[in-house]
Amino acid sequence: MIEVEWTRMTAPDLRAIAMQKAALAILPIGSLEQHGPHLPVVTDTASASEAAIRAARRVAAETPVAVLPGLWLGMSEHHIPFGGTISVDYETMNKVLRCIVRSLKALGFARLMIVNGHGGNVEPLAVSVREVAVEFEIPIVSCLPWGLAREEALKIFEVDKRSQHACEGEASIMLAITPETVRSDRFEQAFAEQTHPLSPQLGGTRFYSFAEYAPTSGTWGDPRSATAEKGERFLDLQASELVKLIQLPTLWTRPDPVWSPGRGLQSTEGRLSLDMF
Repeated sequence: MIEVEWTRMTAPDLRAIAMQKAALAILPIGSLEQHGPHLPVVTDTASASEAAIRAARRVAAETPVAVLPGLWLGMSEHHIPFGGTISVDYETMNKVLRCIVRSLKALGFARLMIVNGHGGNVEPLAVSVREVAVEFEIPIVSCLPWGLAREEALKIFEVDKRSQHACEGEASIMLAITPETVRSDRFEQAFAEQTHPLSPQLGGTRFYSFAEYAPTSGTWGDPRSATAEKGERFLDLQASELVKLIQLPTLWTRPDPVWSPGRGLQSTEGRLSLDMF
């Protein structure tokens, strides 16, 4: 098996990958936040890392790729009332991502995929990626594996038909990855103590802490039917979907240098076909 984990390689190993055409770095990002009384606080980071590594292994024979260690700092201030949570703000997240991209470009990597395991990162990453990609002229693709192949995911789970929080899906994945960290003896407690006085409102946004959504247990969903077998199937599904993104040429065109002097006076034709890897 070709090694894909950054932390398991030497500097010469990584240099050899970066020297190849269209070398791809993958950055899993999650959070360090409460996941009820039954799942470890590293759940989002662990799930993103596992999906990223599995996808990288599938393409490593034809794609020069290295998976960075999972970034455990996410925007999780909404979970702080439950304890166990460390969060950054947008400014810090953007600066950290910028420093990672600057380093990758200096090392010779040509593109970056961000595999995100935390819902609270979706919006800040969308803004950060568009800014950093243009600044450093490097293709950056951010994705949330939980949002891919929804119909196929529905066939895996019995109760929680959409990803929620510390639910059947997350519990299943952690049972597959690190079962020793899962308190399955507390599944019943996590389910029984749930209260949801607020439902997410569509059509408008504002800040709510998770204590307003699920004040008693910090859980949204039913982990009682979680199994390691479901977790394996779901991780393999996520990996398959990530492979499709890695192999989709139109995702990896170089960003249009929209802020370059005079860009508004230049041609708008032909960029997509000319700038594919």
